[in-house]
Amino acid sequence: MSRAEQPSRRTVLAVAVAAAVTAGAGPAAAAGPAAEAAPDETAARLVDNHAWTTYSDWRSGTAKGTRAVAGSRPGVVIGAPAGTTEYTDPHTGTTATWEYATWTSPVHELAVPSTEVIASWNARTPAGSWIQVELQGTYSDGTATPWYVMARWAAGDGDIKRTSVDDQTDDKSTIWTDTFAIDDPSTGLRLSSYRLRLTLYRKPGTKTTPTVWRLGAMGSDVPDRFTVPASAPGLARELIVPRYSQEIHAGQYPEYDNGGEAWCSPTSSQMIVEYWGGRLTERQLAWVDPSYADPQVCHAARYTYDYQYAGCGNWPFNAAYAATFKDLQGVVTRLGSLTELETLIAAGIPAITSQSFLKEELTGAGYGTSGHLMTVIGFTAEGDVIANDPASPSDAAVRRVYKRREWENIWLRTKRYNAGGKVVSGTGGVCYLYFPARPTARQRKALAAVGVR
Repeated sequence: MSRAEQPSRRTVLAVAVAAAVTAGAGPAAAAGPAAEAAPDETAARLVDNHAWTTYSDWRSGTAKGTRAVAGSRPGVVIGAPAGTTEYTDPHTGTTATWEYATWTSPVHELAVPSTEVIASWNARTPAGSWIQVELQGTYSDGTATPWYVMARWAAGDGDIKRTSVDDQTDDKSTIWTDTFAIDDPSTGLRLSSYRLRLTLYRKPGTKTTPTVWRLGAMGSDVPDRFTVPASAPGLARELIVPRYSQEIHAGQYPEYDNGGEAWCSPTSSQMIVEYWGGRLTERQLAWVDPSYADPQVCHAARYTYDYQYAGCGNWPFNAAYAATFKDLQGVVTRLGSLTELETLIAAGIPAITSQSFLKEELTGAGYGTSGHLMTVIGFTAEGDVIANDPASPSDAAVRRVYKRREWENIWLRTKRYNAGGKVVSGTGGVCYLYFPARPTARQRKALAAVGVR
């Protein structure tokens, strides 16, 4: 079921379940009071997560037809369009004319000269509009990358088909779906800085405009490693997060990555969205077969689907989907230890983590996978991980408890052996974080401790 792994630390995200998933243990009572976990300083130096979010930020960029808007959630919109252009959708063959305007960020000097960069954005794209996100950077040898397209995105699928763009490389770096990656990190080459260019599109002659509230990227230089240091347990707390199984959707809407068996990412996203109060209306769900349980999972799959990747596991597309719900933000980042996850859980923030493993590497999972998303909702008194694992046979079986040491290693490593004994990549601590547009003081402190502001 999984596709071939990309030759970088980025692991393919389509879940590959090797055997029937066994049911998890029943819920346990939440353990003691939340603890304040200290950030891992070593891990923090491996990741640089920067974003433009304030009115001042949006005023600082170079605008061609865009304007900054103030208010409780500042952003950038189309003012007077810079011109018109034609776009032929590669997935429909349809050519249409669009008005456009651009905003280009100031250059961001990476505190961590990086082997990988992943962009994130939070936006509203009403019908008749869409956005493009591009990245251009400077290498540590002083040369520049081309402008790479990181995404062509819309919240809906009626105007364009949201898509990543393949075959982008300059023989020093390559775009792998949603990830900029240095081709050969062993040479010492790194990305030293970058800027992002945002292009807003709308149908000509209308007043419609996308609004972008957050634009940024996560740069990282995580060392190659098969094992990672163990962290000491520091928190016992469990968050109450909705439980959804991807497996009950097997065979449904196969046009979206062959149906529910591969829907770990949107299923996890929907759990967290609903934890924060996000709800879909009957009208939004009217397209789903009424005989299907949990229609919101089908909806999440459709609206995270990347038509080029041919899957629902594009990391930034999932974060952008979450941010289409009122008062939510979403980012893709990397964490360095379970201590950092404990910091977030203590503040009431669950996380979606990406990992890959053999069946025997994660006790109680009952399957192996080349890439799978789970929702971490807490820790037991012994420090073990409590996860909502969507690769479960029913909603009731979604809650799992996994051994701390096993789970931490399969999540944070960058190298592993697959079932055939071949060395392949691990995700190096990738996670999605969804949180309120206006976090509490405690939430802001926890997010800042893991490098997200």
